[in-house]
Amino acid sequence: MTSNASSQEPQKHHGGFKVPGGKLVVVDLESISGVISTASINGDFFLEPDSALEDLNRSLVGLSINADHSTIRDAIQSALPAEAHMIGFDAHSVAMSVRRATGHATQWSDHEWQVIPPTVLSPELNVALDEVLTREVAAGTRPPTLRFWDWDAPAVVIGSFQAVHNEVDPNAAQEHGIHIIRRISGGGAMFMEAGNCITYSLYVPPSLVDGKSFADSYPYLDAWVMEALERVGIEAFYKPLNDIATPQGKIGGAAQKRLATGALLHHVTMSYDIDADKMSEVLTVSKEKISDKGIKSAKKRVDPLKRQTGLSRAAIIDVMMQTFTERYDATPAEVGESSLAAAEELVATKFGTTEWTYRLP
Repeated sequence: MTSNASSQEPQKHHGGFKVPGGKLVVVDLESISGVISTASINGDFFLEPDSALEDLNRSLVGLSINADHSTIRDAIQSALPAEAHMIGFDAHSVAMSVRRATGHATQWSDHEWQVIPPTVLSPELNVALDEVLTREVAAGTRPPTLRFWDWDAPAVVIGSFQAVHNEVDPNAAQEHGIHIIRRISGGGAMFMEAGNCITYSLYVPPSLVDGKSFADSYPYLDAWVMEALERVGIEAFYKPLNDIATPQGKIGGAAQKRLATGALLHHVTMSYDIDADKMSEVLTVSKEKISDKGIKSAKKRVDPLKRQTGLSRAAIIDVMMQTFTERYDATPAEVGESSLAAAEELVATKFGTTEWTYRLP
């Protein structure tokens, strides 16, 4: 009797979302047995007519507290009369507020962040660690983390869905002693020599990008990078879908993998002092790939950070770590022996095998 009565007691939920360039939307909810029973949407937004606020509130009643973002957004849009005008906010921002109130969407400040500085490892180990650390965040055994790569051998790291024979010249790769490795995320090939680029990985819970499209999640997860680049004198911006560019040219690209177990891997490689001639020998970039770039050669797409800043690679990484630490109150961390051992096992069974590297014909 007591437990049944307890299950009927209203649970309170409170959350808010500030629309970028717009207004603050706050929701106060009560739920019974996992279903929203009352709702109050408030904030500094504008809404016409006044009576539309009642429609907004009613649209949430009866929804599960576990309803996904699109279900909430669609319920709001369906409930509003045709003459209603939402000014400074929209159905998406209300859905974001609801998801935050119910604990399914989070902000950077909701998490305790860690930063792992560069440690020299083989390229294969770096790729394997991405899978290991993402799974640890999903399991809750590691907090959300930023890790910087360092490596001891040249490599081409291809995307999960690329075919080696379409991306790499095997003779040139063999001549230059370049490893060919496949990662778990999609996207294009990364040409990596020791000291020629800056690579980092973010391991985050999916709640951080809840309600965001893939296209919107890229610049959102790299907002701190734009601040860091500004600190070293670079005017950077995102070119959809996943390129980081400056007025002088492309400086990097991002890739993501969202694990079904509940975590997201987001990583970026930026050119520091790339050997464009060697890169063009090793990578077989098709004319189709650059057909919409307005250029004739992949070499002309890249403008390294060293030339643009005059700073050392280590100095730029220091600024990046400092920016992330200050912005998100992060603490220093390390990979750890157990994580490294798990990565070494994955190299032996997956990332170092021809079956994985050449899995696409």
